Amino acid sequence: MEDQGKNQDRRVRSMLTGPLSMKVIAIGVLTLMFMIPAHMIESLIRERENRQMDVVQEISSKLGGAQTILGPVISVPYASALNDVLYMHFLPDTLHISGEVEPLVRYRGIFEAVLYNTQIVVTGTFSLPQTDRLNIAENDFMWSDAVISLGISDMRGISEPIVAKVNDGEIPMNPGLVTKDLMSSGVSAGITLGPQTKKYSFSFVVKLTGSQSINFVPLGKTTTASLSSVWPDPSFSGAYLPFERTLGKTGFTAKWSILDFNRDYPQYWRGDKFSRQVSASSFGVELFTPVDFYQKSMRTTKYAILFVALIFLAFFISELLTNVRLHPVQYLLIGLAIITFYTLLISLSEHINFATAYAISCSAIIVLVSAYAKSILRSTGLAIILGCVLAIVYGYSYWLLQMVDYALLVGSVGLFIVLSIVMYVTRDVDWYSIKVGSGSASHSNELLERENDSSSDQPSGAVKETN
Repeated sequence: MEDQGKNQDRRVRSMLTGPLSMKVIAIGVLTLMFMIPAHMIESLIRERENRQMDVVQEISSKLGGAQTILGPVISVPYASALNDVLYMHFLPDTLHISGEVEPLVRYRGIFEAVLYNTQIVVTGTFSLPQTDRLNIAENDFMWSDAVISLGISDMRGISEPIVAKVNDGEIPMNPGLVTKDLMSSGVSAGITLGPQTKKYSFSFVVKLTGSQSINFVPLGKTTTASLSSVWPDPSFSGAYLPFERTLGKTGFTAKWSILDFNRDYPQYWRGDKFSRQVSASSFGVELFTPVDFYQKSMRTTKYAILFVALIFLAFFISELLTNVRLHPVQYLLIGLAIITFYTLLISLSEHINFATAYAISCSAIIVLVSAYAKSILRSTGLAIILGCVLAIVYGYSYWLLQMVDYALLVGSVGLFIVLSIVMYVTRDVDWYSIKVGSGSASHSNELLERENDSSSDQPSGAVKETN
């Protein structure tokens, strides 16, 4: 029993310090090392994505950025107790916004920016409250200096002069704002008002060029808006979603309806008291480019280390089955081939659609690795099997890319299935006596087996005869 225990200890030590253990350690180290190029590829993707964003911003800076239309607002100055001139702001009773957004795609090299032209029609009504409800003396109001203002976030996008129609008259709007309590840029003009309550109807036609998105602020006691475009991929954003929308390959239509009860500011106030709430209440639409190839490529690289580990595992099992010993340099070359897939994918997807780029990249790597496997394993059957494994892994990864809500669940189930298959295939492997190729490892295992057999055949206490 003591000799058997010693033999078992020697077998354990042989396994822990022998070629098999060294091979497993080497493969593990190589797998971890490939996290470095995977991280470098992620940095490359971020760099290319930032370059694309710079191009979009550069084009937008010349033609107009994301646009937000705020107003109109009637502002009346009054003298405060400290003899400072402040403004009382009045919001419209009804506000209706309608328009059509015409998308424009501009290119700079291989990068593209989505711009748009639009004509927005703004109509509605005002009714000023009785002055005795404003807690300001009648004589303190400067009615002759009242202004009507329309906020426009990027003035570079205005393509035609803006004229306000108030009741039956026309008021040419001027660039700039008399007061910036609610908005930082826009157009304004003087308006004749009286202290008595009176209704005023208004309309504006605003022709704008912008990029990425267009937004509005629901200043009316009742605000309605309708937008349409031939752009097939809108992203509705902001504080309110449309109550009615139609999406299709030919474009979209959307309608909003917002009450003053849906927001956090009243119909009139002094100064800039509610400026933050006003800015936060905007809504609109973004001309969304569906998850572009940089985002998909970044998601793909998240699985790089898993790809390398699975392929290394497949080659290691093939090594056990064929008794062909692979050198760590060969594993290194296989890992580099797997990493090369990502650079091929990024470079190709900048010129062709992502699905085609993915198919070309993974096909090239599958052919390369399969041909190399046939050469080093000297088995056409195993090379075909390994090629099929690669195809399954790449196909499964592409499937995961198409999923959002269930990606984690499907990925976890996939890992469980892979682990189950590996455990099933290796269930009968005797890791203590396994031979990793020819040479010293096989010879050491044979000596251990012979020694174990001889010790078990001899009776206890027998003396071994030597010549």
